[in-house]
Amino acid sequence: MRSTTFSLLSIILLLSISWNANSESVHETFLQCLLSHSHRGNPISNAIFSPQNLSYSTVLQSYIRNLRFNTTSTPKPLLILTAKHESHVQAAIICGRKHALQMKIRSGGHDYEGISYVSNFPFFILDMFELRSVDVDIESESAWVQTGAILGEVYYRIAEKSKTHGFPAGVCPTVGVGGHFSGGGYGNMMRKYGLSVDNIIDAKMVDVNGRLLDRKSMGEDLFWAIKGGGGASFGVVIAYKINLVHVPEIVTIFRVERTLEQNATTIVDHWQHIADKLPEDLFIRLIVDVVNTTQNGEKTVRATFMAFFLGGSERLLSIMNESFAELGLAQSDCIETSWLQSVFFWTDLSIDTPTDVLLDRTPALIYLKRKSDYVNEPIPKEGLERIWKRMIELESPRMLFNPYGGKMAEIPSTETPFPHRAGNLWKIQYSTNWNEAGTEAANHYIDLTRKLYNFMTPFVSKNPRQAFLNYRDLDLGINHNSDLKASYLEGRVYGIKYFKGNFNRLVKIKTKVDPENFFRNEQSIPLFPY
Repeated sequence: MRSTTFSLLSIILLLSISWNANSESVHETFLQCLLSHSHRGNPISNAIFSPQNLSYSTVLQSYIRNLRFNTTSTPKPLLILTAKHESHVQAAIICGRKHALQMKIRSGGHDYEGISYVSNFPFFILDMFELRSVDVDIESESAWVQTGAILGEVYYRIAEKSKTHGFPAGVCPTVGVGGHFSGGGYGNMMRKYGLSVDNIIDAKMVDVNGRLLDRKSMGEDLFWAIKGGGGASFGVVIAYKINLVHVPEIVTIFRVERTLEQNATTIVDHWQHIADKLPEDLFIRLIVDVVNTTQNGEKTVRATFMAFFLGGSERLLSIMNESFAELGLAQSDCIETSWLQSVFFWTDLSIDTPTDVLLDRTPALIYLKRKSDYVNEPIPKEGLERIWKRMIELESPRMLFNPYGGKMAEIPSTETPFPHRAGNLWKIQYSTNWNEAGTEAANHYIDLTRKLYNFMTPFVSKNPRQAFLNYRDLDLGINHNSDLKASYLEGRVYGIKYFKGNFNRLVKIKTKVDPENFFRNEQSIPLFPY
């Protein structure tokens, strides 16, 4: 028995030594490959961070936005390449393919499931944060934006040049352009101007063969795919050219809260019947969460109405009194400000915050889980009451309702890979945050989120139950990228939810431009197996 045990231990030790030696060998040969592809004018050496580098952990953790994936047990990359030039991206692809390493592409690190910087296979990170220029041309009302930029930088650079131009994108200024734009990108001007991808007119990307392409050279199919189909499935997008949109010098914002004791159910019921039909200049988000009552400390549901209006408060009040008087909006609730300053309102900062704060890349770090849904029909009032009861039982998860209509209902569902257009009243984001570390706490809060999601099944879209790619959710399915048939079937499970009828077109394009599936991740577009 002792001999057998000794033999097993010896085998395990030898395998461990062999694996470590192989890992070191792969790292060394991969590193040499990168260095051999370095250009004299743009050396790659100072963009490489190996585990032996003192700055490796700092660089890795700087863009981990979900603390669930910042633990000692989280798989770590063989190295991080913080690309400073297009040639560095080309080298990463060429050498990654040569050495059969998985490449994770990170822009701002806000992927909810950590897909841009975690893998269970040998991998490296191509970090884009050094490629962050924003070149605004007011004369042509356009801008070239590199994918390592954050939304706050985009907004700030536009406002530097003009008080009457903006761009329809997200309300979180630390979100990276790369993931946000390539997944669709929505914000509080979407009812007026559509999504970010609806305002993209060109792009620069590096394909699987290391070629630098623009819209003309990549062709319309590939250009279509990287505007909402997830750019990381098709190549590395270096920059997008965007059309700027017009904004007035004065916009109006408001936040009004109502609890169940303040007739919240009736007000929410009215909101769901009119939010998608309001003038397209007006966006009213509804946030539903559980709070303590001020009277006896018992739990109640709070409905918070947060609005953005492209215009002054006088016209806004006129619209609200005519269409949504039930909310009881008063002049004192309204804040007039600039488009740029209004960004702070959505991040719970004072609108008087200095605008250069938008250049700060340091977000609040939390543990989190997100999921998404789409609602096609108003929820019966009795259904709302059941939802409130369930939320009080679960307590932690909250829901954010983002209304559609306006421009969103006018753009065809096939115009971009993002298919959720006409017929959707609003999108739901399920949002749960917590501060406790550890697997037990994570499992607890994730389970609460799943329970609320499951409870909502009768009230949301069906066949398929739709989901939003930017709200990454591995509960919808994981692609193990094994054999072609299995990979396609796995990819179809989540792909239909994210892309509906556009999924098959994305698969055809993927199969054509990346036939060996180098650009892959846990929810990438698969290849056709036939």
